[in-house]
Amino acid sequence: MLEIKYIFVVGGVTSSLGKGIISASLGALLKTSGYKVTIQKLDPYINVDPGTINPYEHGECYVTEDGSETDLDLGHYERFLGVHTSKFNNITTGSIYNAVIKKERIGDYLGKTVQIIPHITDEIKNKMFQLIMRKKYDFVIVEIGGCVGDIESLPFIESIRQLKWDLGDNNVIVLHLALLPYLKSAKEIKTKPLQNSVKTLLSVGIQPDILICRSEKEIPQNIRKKISLFCNVENDSIIQALDVNIIYDIPILMYKEGLSRIVLKKLSFKEKKKPNLLIWKKFLSKLKKSNKQIKIGIIGKYTELPDSYKSINESLIHASAKNKCKVKIELISSKNIFENTASFFLSHLDGILVAPGFGIKGINGKISSIKYARKNNIAFFGICLGMQCAIIEFAKNVLNWNKAASLEYDLNTKFPVIDLMPLQKNIKKIGGTMRLGSFFCKIKKNTNSFFAYNSEYISERHRHRYEFNVKYLEYFKKKGMINTGINPQTGLIEIIEFVKNDWFVGTQFHPELKSTPLSPHPLFTSFIKASFFCKNKKFNL
Repeated sequence: MLEIKYIFVVGGVTSSLGKGIISASLGALLKTSGYKVTIQKLDPYINVDPGTINPYEHGECYVTEDGSETDLDLGHYERFLGVHTSKFNNITTGSIYNAVIKKERIGDYLGKTVQIIPHITDEIKNKMFQLIMRKKYDFVIVEIGGCVGDIESLPFIESIRQLKWDLGDNNVIVLHLALLPYLKSAKEIKTKPLQNSVKTLLSVGIQPDILICRSEKEIPQNIRKKISLFCNVENDSIIQALDVNIIYDIPILMYKEGLSRIVLKKLSFKEKKKPNLLIWKKFLSKLKKSNKQIKIGIIGKYTELPDSYKSINESLIHASAKNKCKVKIELISSKNIFENTASFFLSHLDGILVAPGFGIKGINGKISSIKYARKNNIAFFGICLGMQCAIIEFAKNVLNWNKAASLEYDLNTKFPVIDLMPLQKNIKKIGGTMRLGSFFCKIKKNTNSFFAYNSEYISERHRHRYEFNVKYLEYFKKKGMINTGINPQTGLIEIIEFVKNDWFVGTQFHPELKSTPLSPHPLFTSFIKASFFCKNKKFNL
């Protein structure tokens, strides 16, 4: 019997059903039961990684400790499991074909005709095995992006079939997440879309072991029996996944449905111990029962797709629970904000967070938002481009350098307060070439950042090409904008603070990438606390 068990999660009927959340929830249940678990995402798109994909297309690009640009689902994996992922946890069709073509070009296939089967499917399995060669696991959960029946996902599905045949049913199981639509006019849950989705799986040689039915209504026993009969799945392996308002409820709901117990049984594993969900319940209790509330505005240019700021949104939720305070998050498009409209969009907020991004579109709205926060002493948090915009705003409106700008969008500016990093100046390729991954930062004592971390040395993840131009630093310091965090090796400014405001912090790094529900990020926790203080101060006035 193999030491490592594989659990594949595939989706049907429609996309965006929550395969990543289900995978992460199952992983959390197995981990709290004492098992070593990791999760891998197989994405069918031909991009080598999501680093060059517009957030409108695919949501945020998640960056791992080792500097890999990955799918946003890896953020869910890290938040639910509390472990770090790496480049081996995210595989795309593009990366598979790239590897195969490189091998073909150097003659590794000895003149063979390179085909989908066996060369592409073998490379998929090879990439999967690379993950387990680095660390010992009891379970590897593998999520397949997209829907069963999509042309682009067929090689991944075929690889599952081969593995299930090679390793046996006791070592590989397939969970199929599919939609059970409820027709209001008929007042009936319809099973036919799910049945057709299972038939599609069967047509490529895969019988699902467990069906997870996404539904807005409770699934009665007669419907479960019908699904069991038509889909060849045991009745107790029909799991309902009801719609929820808080994704962190899902591990609790999956435990009640018996998901981890069924998985262990099908993989011939004896349950070590029942999942310990006490810490989850404590987190959820803090999140739901607080009678305090604050309003936080996320100012960005990708606000039409909330997944563009998924990690930021989740980090605010984690920090609000830590502060026993509910947070109402408003996504506000920076393209709609001007100096004369800033008050209309922002005056009701208790905290303003200016989000990351690239390019000139929406820059003026971000700068106007920052000016409003600075002038009105509203708690302000700028992340990556948000910090850079804070530098530009300060240069324009405090130092009176009206033409100050970033070289990212103005190559002729007289005051390039944001400059291209020296190591980036000769780089021509776009994909995977930014300053990526985890780097150290030294924090000045007696600053808001130091009080948040309670530490002088930290490590945070980055994704950028541009930085604060240090030749202008002394001008900023004289007016109260100080550098409170620097990279000890390069001198790169990592954190800035405006000391004349109660809480005005900008970071070149992305703190949202290291926040989890059970370990909220200290800067987000401090920001929520400062926003609540800001609300009380306004109320008392």
